Amino acid sequence: MRDTLTEILLGLRLDGVEYGRCLLSPPWAVAFPAQKMARFHFVAQGGCWVRTRTTEWVQLNPGDAVLFPRGSFHILASSPDVPAIDIDSLARRAVTENIYLVNGDLADSDNQPDVMFCGAMRFNLDPLHPLVAMMPDMMRAGDLATRDPSVPVLLESMEREITLARIGACGILARLADVLAASIIRAWVECACSNSDGWIAAVRCPQIGKVLAAIHTQPEQDWTVASLAAVMGASRSSFTDKFTRTLGESPAKYVARVKMFQARHWIAQDGMRIAVAANRLGYDSEAAFSRAFKRIIGHPPSEERQVEPI
Repeated sequence: MRDTLTEILLGLRLDGVEYGRCLLSPPWAVAFPAQKMARFHFVAQGGCWVRTRTTEWVQLNPGDAVLFPRGSFHILASSPDVPAIDIDSLARRAVTENIYLVNGDLADSDNQPDVMFCGAMRFNLDPLHPLVAMMPDMMRAGDLATRDPSVPVLLESMEREITLARIGACGILARLADVLAASIIRAWVECACSNSDGWIAAVRCPQIGKVLAAIHTQPEQDWTVASLAAVMGASRSSFTDKFTRTLGESPAKYVARVKMFQARHWIAQDGMRIAVAANRLGYDSEAAFSRAFKRIIGHPPSEERQVEPI
């Protein structure tokens, strides 16, 4: 029987938006601005250094991979002392519909270029979802490989595709990057599950975990304290007390937040009409839904069509 965390992870998806094979001749340094999509980098040849606004420089070797689940600002460089330029200032050529070849200044260099495969990916979960919000700014595959034997295998497969340079290598790399990013997250979750508190610990709790799984897998359900208590197999008072002490908020507030995360996904990514989302989540009127959405998300649902999809 699958545990509750597995049930929730089964709903986690990463959709690749675009990928780039980067050829950069030392010395080089490129800055990746913050964005709403996740970013992924795989070092295929040479090596580089990476840092974020909150971390020191970390060296990456061939075969290393890093994931930035919230698309945080970061810099990749051949050496920490090289001034960075924006990644979008480099020349790029389309290979296929969403795969690009990105070249640095290679004309006058005798050095072997550093080769990286970079990707932008979109989570199907809202950035405010507890699972995404708890992730560190940068997740390195090398730190997590010992927890998941599939990570080294995927890294080796990506390195092989780069080395052999076979037809269709970029497309295969894109698919491998999606799987590797999901594997990095899974390995991180398994590491974090040793924590004695927090959302993941709540998910692992046999009683509360069943409730959270029910809420996240069926956000459109009309969840009441009574129905949630029934899922847990407890009285309403004991359920409410345990839930609030474990999660730090009432069941009603938690359910409302999950509903709005789902609504934002429907509206921003699926193009669902606001009235349809409101009705699907059980609101009596579009106005009542819009008020709840603004209270939790911070702006009315109508603005979701005017901002970059998440």
